[in-house]
Amino acid sequence: MERTRTALRIPTAVLVGAASVWVVLGPAAAQGHLPQPSPEDWERARRVLSTTPLVDGHNDLPWAIRGNRAAPMDLAAYDLRGRTPGHTDLPRLRDGRVGAQFWSVYIPASAREEGAARIQLEQIELARRLISRYPDELELATSVSDVERIFGAGKIASMLGIEGGHAIENSLGALRAFFDLGVRYMTLTHGSTIDWADSATDEERHGGLTPFGKEVVREMNRLGMLVDLSHVSPKVMADALEVSEAPVIFSHSSARALTDHPRNVPDDILRRMPANGGVVMVTFVPSFVNEAVRTYQGPPEGAPRATLADVADHIEHVRKVAGVDHVGIGSDFDGISSTPVGLEDVSKFPALFAELSRRGWSEEDLRKLAGENLLRAWREAEAVARRLQRERGPSLATIEALDGRRR
Repeated sequence: MERTRTALRIPTAVLVGAASVWVVLGPAAAQGHLPQPSPEDWERARRVLSTTPLVDGHNDLPWAIRGNRAAPMDLAAYDLRGRTPGHTDLPRLRDGRVGAQFWSVYIPASAREEGAARIQLEQIELARRLISRYPDELELATSVSDVERIFGAGKIASMLGIEGGHAIENSLGALRAFFDLGVRYMTLTHGSTIDWADSATDEERHGGLTPFGKEVVREMNRLGMLVDLSHVSPKVMADALEVSEAPVIFSHSSARALTDHPRNVPDDILRRMPANGGVVMVTFVPSFVNEAVRTYQGPPEGAPRATLADVADHIEHVRKVAGVDHVGIGSDFDGISSTPVGLEDVSKFPALFAELSRRGWSEEDLRKLAGENLLRAWREAEAVARRLQRERGPSLATIEALDGRRR
């Protein structure tokens, strides 16, 4: 059983016009024991998110639709125009002021047994059909200029991100084909170590990136596909930062100094973000943002809860160590079974920005967090790709030649 939560109504005029908005806070906050954002903080959040695209780095809605027990993969049954069973639908995206969304086209590591590339193609096709189903609300974006144009037209720019390098089946040709289908980032691993890179949550077999793994990064740079280091081991993070000529991202990770989860980013890596130009997109996964949640082993009825304040703490830590130019938002909505109190679904993003405003964040810095940092990193990656494409053609490297192993 979840702890009791109290709903506080924020004045309608402060945030989203005629839409009613609720912020869910813990009991102590509801009783006035914790400071709350002022109407001015809410107005600042509204102003920022109305004029700067909020870029969320990771939402697993396509996999939630695939796994919908009532009607697997059925987009008509999982209608985003009404209330869905998960964290995401169009009305709540609008309430949350989401301006650009990376939809994760996740496939599990077990997909390798059936043919990972085939299942990855199915997920990309599902996500593209999802986007095209709501042309008045969503539009596929494959460049920064697309994002800016789509946001300016009042729609949600929709990008695709592969979650796990197992999807390419050790083939740079497959990587290029996925790029041509609209994929604009790839997380190098997911929860399992693959043939060319170690996962953060599995056995480290390679001591980082293999020679073929480094070639994957170089080819991603040449294509203009963002290198995503969420899920990889610290040694892979370090290797990728040595190899990559373009900014890297962490699409959904938090700060390891605050919560000692292997999926989070150590401070020594955070300190390298300025030189690379990359962005750490702080996630909302409860066990990644609250140490008590991570370590709890007791009965469910006594379990601690992560909160919006915990997420804000992680954002502030990344800002402190890496700098305000290197932090963003990567929720992982619809990829998590529980959420922080106050960040229950995609409608709640403004509450996080109001809280950071209360903590003293300027409007300029809130804009960087919302999307300017990610778009700047992506724009730099596009520039690197244009240069590299003038210098060299597609890589013909194979894992057999570089690592001496079979596909």
